[in-house]
Amino acid sequence: MRTVKISRKGADRVASGHPWIFSSDVTDRGEAEPGDAVRVADPRGRPIGVAHYSSTSQITLRMLSRTVEPVDKTFFLKRLSAAISHRARIVENSDACRLVFSEGDLLPGLIVDRYGPYLVMQTLDQGMERSRDLIVHCLTELLAPAGILARNDASVRKLEALPLETAVLAGEIPERVSIAMNGLKLEADLLRGHKTGIYLDQRENYVAASRWARGRVLDCFTSTGGFALHAAARAEAVEAIDSSAPALETAERNAKANGIGNIQFRQADLFEFLAGIDRRYSMVVLDPPAFAKSRKQLDDAARGYKEINLRALRLLDTGGVLVTCSCSHHVSEAMLFQIVAEAALDVGKTLRVLERRSQAADHPILLTVPETLYLKCLMVEVL
Repeated sequence: MRTVKISRKGADRVASGHPWIFSSDVTDRGEAEPGDAVRVADPRGRPIGVAHYSSTSQITLRMLSRTVEPVDKTFFLKRLSAAISHRARIVENSDACRLVFSEGDLLPGLIVDRYGPYLVMQTLDQGMERSRDLIVHCLTELLAPAGILARNDASVRKLEALPLETAVLAGEIPERVSIAMNGLKLEADLLRGHKTGIYLDQRENYVAASRWARGRVLDCFTSTGGFALHAAARAEAVEAIDSSAPALETAERNAKANGIGNIQFRQADLFEFLAGIDRRYSMVVLDPPAFAKSRKQLDDAARGYKEINLRALRLLDTGGVLVTCSCSHHVSEAMLFQIVAEAALDVGKTLRVLERRSQAADHPILLTVPETLYLKCLMVEVL
């Protein structure tokens, strides 16, 4: 195992519980090759653990263990088994979930999602990419899936000098996969759908939001219909808006498969749509894509979030409920609170917090790794 030396600042970061060591804190790369599992040493040469090494990313080292141990089949079987066992305890009413959540499961750079008998994985750094075949072997041994798909089309792979690709790694992957979630039958397009097929991180928030649904509901950025389909049982009527025609086609099939007839799906640009309507709703849901994918985009993102929240609040009368979400890691919960509060003041409305929520429990959050907390979901009532 090759050795990479880091600065005191880098060693202190590891001691604080964070697994990332940046390029500026690497003092000697030694003979490390792209994707190597390397021994990490502090300024005095003392080993502090093992990490995956990246030759191109600003995140040069991602810690895998605080002890020096082989990163082999035994290592991956242990980590994957722990992640799978955790999901068996916490996931309810669904045969689709995130089995491995990167740093949240002490496997930085690896995502594995389960859709019934199929698995979709992403290897997002050079180390996990080199370990891909071994990981597939371990997943096959542990779960015997009908198929394993690599959805390595995430743009973050460009930072690792890795190609963007989608490939079947084992078994077969059908055109569409039917899954069960919260009592509904949903369709997932594993080959072309958003993320690895559908949004799994909102699964618990769908149920929470549906408890507040009544009257006329507007679901913005509906994608394949998650919030709309869950709200339909309690609402009189639901309007579900998205700019993606393929996503809306899937959403309509989902509604038909569940015998839901009170949802109207519509393709539109959400900013234009919200600016051009004057109807009133009992609930408005905002679940936009990430507006801030880097700190440089934060100011523009804040303006975008405020604008859609302001427009949504104008559509709610007293007793109306706003469900507003942000999946931008750089937008903290405190910042989202401030944005919504400012929007409410601008439209002259007072809001009461009903619920503060985050991503589903199968996307675990590590206290010492703030990047693992990315989804914020705020439910407020107009007084």
